[in-house]
Amino acid sequence: MVVALIGDIIGEPGRKALFLSLSGLISTHKIDFVIANGENAAGGFGITGNIASKLYSYGVDCITTGNHVWRNREVYKVIQDNQRLLRPANYPNGAPGTGWTILERNGQKLGVMNLLGRVYMEPLESPFKIAQKEITQIQRETNSIVVDFHGEATSEKVALGWYLDGKVSAVIGTHTHVQTADERVLPGGTAYITDAGMTGPFDSIIGMRKENALKKFVTLIPSKFTVAENDIRLNAVIVSIDPATGKATDIKRINEKVME
Repeated sequence: MVVALIGDIIGEPGRKALFLSLSGLISTHKIDFVIANGENAAGGFGITGNIASKLYSYGVDCITTGNHVWRNREVYKVIQDNQRLLRPANYPNGAPGTGWTILERNGQKLGVMNLLGRVYMEPLESPFKIAQKEITQIQRETNSIVVDFHGEATSEKVALGWYLDGKVSAVIGTHTHVQTADERVLPGGTAYITDAGMTGPFDSIIGMRKENALKKFVTLIPSKFTVAENDIRLNAVIVSIDPATGKATDIKRINEKVME
C-alpha cells in the first residue's frame, strides 16, 4: 500500500499545483491513497465545501485540517456531513465532524486520523490520550493508520512519533509550512517526519506575500496577509505500508516545482 500526504495547501496557487501535478504524482509512484491538509486552501485560511469538492476531483481521497478549520463558517455544516473532511480528533465533544475515518479501495483499508498539537496552540484535549483512544477504534477495521499531526512545536511532534511507534503506520507533521529533512521509519515500524511542508507559492513567507509579513515583523503593526503567487511547488510525503502488518517499509519526501 502506497500513501501520499500532501503538505498544507495554500490558497489558489496550492490548488492549482494539485490540479496540474497530482495525477502525475499518483501515476509515477503508484499511489493508492492521497491525503491532503486543506486547512489553508481557501484564500490561505480555512476551507469551503466547494474547494473540498475540487480537491476530491483532482485525486485527493481525504482532507485533514488544523487550527484554521473553522475560519469559514460554511464548513460547520459541510464537515458534519462529510466523512472525508476531518477536523482534529482532540477537539472536545460537541465540535462538528469527525477526527478520523476509514478509506477503502481495491479491498484495502486505510485509517486516517487528524490531531492538533497543544504547544503554542489551542488548549485542546491531549493528542496523546485521544490518539490512543481512537486508534483502538480504528484497529477494529485496519492496522494501516496514518496520522496527520498539525502542530507548532518540533518536540511535541517528535514525542508523538515515538509515543505511537508500532501503533500506527505513519505520523506526519503539518502546520509549519517548511518541509523537514528528518524522515525515517522508527524501530517499531512507524514512518515519521516532523513536517511535510506546504503546497503553494514559495516566493513568499510560508505562503503569504513577503511585504505583508515583513511589515508585521518589522513594525509590529497588524497587516492583512494575502496569498503569494510565484514559484509554486508541491510538497508531500510518500509512505509505503505492508497492509498485512500495518508497518511502514519506506518514507520519502517530495518537493516538486510545478510547471504551468
